[in-house]
Amino acid sequence: MKLKALGALLLSAALVTVAGCGAAQNGGNKGATAGLVTDVGGLSDESFNQTSWAGLQKAGKDMDFNVKALESKRDDEYIPNLTKFAREKRTITWGMGFKIQAALQKVSNQFKDQNFAIVDTNMGGKVPKNVAAVTFKEEEGSFLMGVIAGSMTKTNKVGFIGGITSPLIKKFESGYRAGVKAANPKAEVKVVYAESFTDSAKGRALASSLYNGGTDIIYHAAGGVGKGLFNEVKTRKKGKYWAIGVDMDQSKLAPDHTLSSMVKRVDVAVYDVMKKVKDGKFPGGEQVELGLKEDGVTYSDTTKKHVPAKVLKKVDNFKQQIINGKIKVPATEDELRKFKP
Repeated sequence: MKLKALGALLLSAALVTVAGCGAAQNGGNKGATAGLVTDVGGLSDESFNQTSWAGLQKAGKDMDFNVKALESKRDDEYIPNLTKFAREKRTITWGMGFKIQAALQKVSNQFKDQNFAIVDTNMGGKVPKNVAAVTFKEEEGSFLMGVIAGSMTKTNKVGFIGGITSPLIKKFESGYRAGVKAANPKAEVKVVYAESFTDSAKGRALASSLYNGGTDIIYHAAGGVGKGLFNEVKTRKKGKYWAIGVDMDQSKLAPDHTLSSMVKRVDVAVYDVMKKVKDGKFPGGEQVELGLKEDGVTYSDTTKKHVPAKVLKKVDNFKQQIINGKIKVPATEDELRKFKP
């Protein structure tokens, strides 16, 4: 199944917002059930938790799964929330994000007769038989964002706001910096980390500092922290200051100030695994990785609104080189140091 073809349908799915640590539920119950446990970002993070829930809701509607979500407000809620679904003997229980990995490994080991799946976690070839792990080549999509930023900066200063310093977020940073370098070797990339995925106020403060320091384009990979970036850029001059979103098309947060978004088809990946579950082909023990070639990452459809056709042509050229294997995008600091466009 081509991810891009299905993506447009899934992103239009109705999203449910839940207050507190409650649950959201839809779909008829015909025996098959699925649960989703968010990380602390919650279902309204304008990021991968939200898109994952959209994918699961779509699966619930199309495949007659009874689906339910539990929002984790603190890290210590991961194990109780996962355990709740496991005790309900749901057909499959999803855990969202690398922060939930340790909890899911513990709970899946306790309930070996239950199926689990996790997004954004690379288990290093040691995926339990009752767990399906889905990861993305975020560095490849971020490379394209770097090409856009490097091509469109007027100050030769672009920025990156990361969430929590981690191997996952370093993939975004490394790919972005490599893309900037490939498009504009003279451009400087200023990198800051919020050490949070939820502190939007800090995100705004970091963005303000970067813009005031001469940066005119900022890409974030910081979950809810990124909302602060969009809140800040909206106060600044149109056509001079820009933001780049992540995980889903975030242009609605600042329509006149968003160049592009690095879209991760988490919703489609969730839907695809659910289809396999329905067909009796649960991919337990597998590490699935999706990149540009698989349409697992891409740039948002709204990119053409503010990015000139000439720049998009350059982006697509680099995209094809990555798909063809001519460019190996760095995913770590060490690989970035060795990278030559």
